[in-house]
Amino acid sequence: MTTPDHQSPAPPPPVPTAKDRIYRSPLALVAGALLLVLVGWLGFDALFRGHGRTPWLALAGLILVVPLVIAFTFRPAVFAGVDRLRIRNPFRVIVLPWGEIASLRSRYTNEVVTRSGAKYQLWAVPVSLRARRKAARRQTRAAATLRSGSRGGFGRDGLGIPGGYSTSDAFAGPARAESDQIMTDLRDLLERRGGTETARGEVTVRWAYEVVAPAVAGAVLLAVLLATG
Repeated sequence: MTTPDHQSPAPPPPVPTAKDRIYRSPLALVAGALLLVLVGWLGFDALFRGHGRTPWLALAGLILVVPLVIAFTFRPAVFAGVDRLRIRNPFRVIVLPWGEIASLRSRYTNEVVTRSGAKYQLWAVPVSLRARRKAARRQTRAAATLRSGSRGGFGRDGLGIPGGYSTSDAFAGPARAESDQIMTDLRDLLERRGGTETARGEVTVRWAYEVVAPAVAGAVLLAVLLATG
């Protein structure tokens, strides 16, 4: 009598890895695109239509300026993952496990402070004092609207809103500046993931030689051309 073969159970499907949250500055991307168009137009015009040393100076200028424009506009980004925070600044890439981060601070710049005391700026999340003031004015108007409504007064629209603006005016727009909201999201991730075992490790810092090398080469070539001219 034969017994049926017992097949081993199939392995469970792999757990999908959560994608990183990516934070970038839309204004920097737009400014970078405009600058590249301007630099390319001026540089290539001098490169192909210039005479004497002008094409060489234009070439050196392009080699120097284009990497710097890319570094300060397109390159900065913040990648918030499950176990670590990766900061891509103009000239460096910093990887910080959540367990090694002591705090995320917002003053005139947004920065990360590690447990060892090192500080790293978040270039991709710039502080906008103008956006903060606008958000504060919206909060003040909304608070005044709620207080007036609770007292039962009636404004122009008959809804207890003083001074001739409506509820849509009082509550229009985000309640906080975008950069402040991003920092709040990052702090929430730090609070949830900072104590987990998988969020431990060493802080690593890598220089962006793909940006530094061409910029230095362009600066050296430009200096040589100007010195020998």
